[in-house]
Amino acid sequence: MLRVLAVDDEEPALEELLYLLRADPRIRSAEGATGATEALRRIGGAVEVGPDDPSAIDVVFLDIHMAGLTGLDVAQLLAGFAAPPLIVFVTAHEGFAVHAFDLKAVDYVLKPVRRERLAEAVRRVAEQVGDRSAPVLDTAGDQIPVELGGVTRFIPIDDITYAEAQGDYARLHTATGSHLVRVPLTTLEERWRTRGFVRIHRRHLVALGRIDELRLDAGSMSVRVGTAELAVSRRHARALRDLLMRRTGR
Repeated sequence: MLRVLAVDDEEPALEELLYLLRADPRIRSAEGATGATEALRRIGGAVEVGPDDPSAIDVVFLDIHMAGLTGLDVAQLLAGFAAPPLIVFVTAHEGFAVHAFDLKAVDYVLKPVRRERLAEAVRRVAEQVGDRSAPVLDTAGDQIPVELGGVTRFIPIDDITYAEAQGDYARLHTATGSHLVRVPLTTLEERWRTRGFVRIHRRHLVALGRIDELRLDAGSMSVRVGTAELAVSRRHARALRDLLMRRTGR
């Protein structure tokens, strides 16, 4: 049973979010705050009394655009706490997702909030609060599940041209778009090595068969994958060149 603080400086939006949260049977309590200052005061008090106190907070559902401190500012401040609550961002803006996940957000819910999408965010929070590991993606199979607008799709791994590290997440790039998944790049590297994916940089894992060009410029190496040009770190340059030479039979 989760103890929730919802934060939004627009009262109608806050009341709607609280209504949806209180209707979820996994929510023990859901209280609201109409700004960052009030939220930080209440979170600070909750952290001070400890997790067993009735006023403790497990998760903060946090708007991003607010007067004064933004939701991102609040998240950065909470990162300095010894045992901060989890964070779910609730916003009308898609453009902050990468920054949000860099701040270790559990989820990123777009407004207008749909009941089904909010329920999925609550599920993710409940898993972490229950000290269970995050859902394991079947990255060893032929497909990988990705979420798009609250709908789970299955992307063939053979369609992925490269993967890009974004904190504890990875962005998967295909010829038609990209998808963010909750799995570290190091995990993909281990599981997809036998599928022809190679690490070329601390931020990039590339499908060897999707490399169109290898470029050398003033001692620096890069590869072209479709329309993307990706740097190859010195650490990985020799191994990549050897792999490409063996692939072409040279």
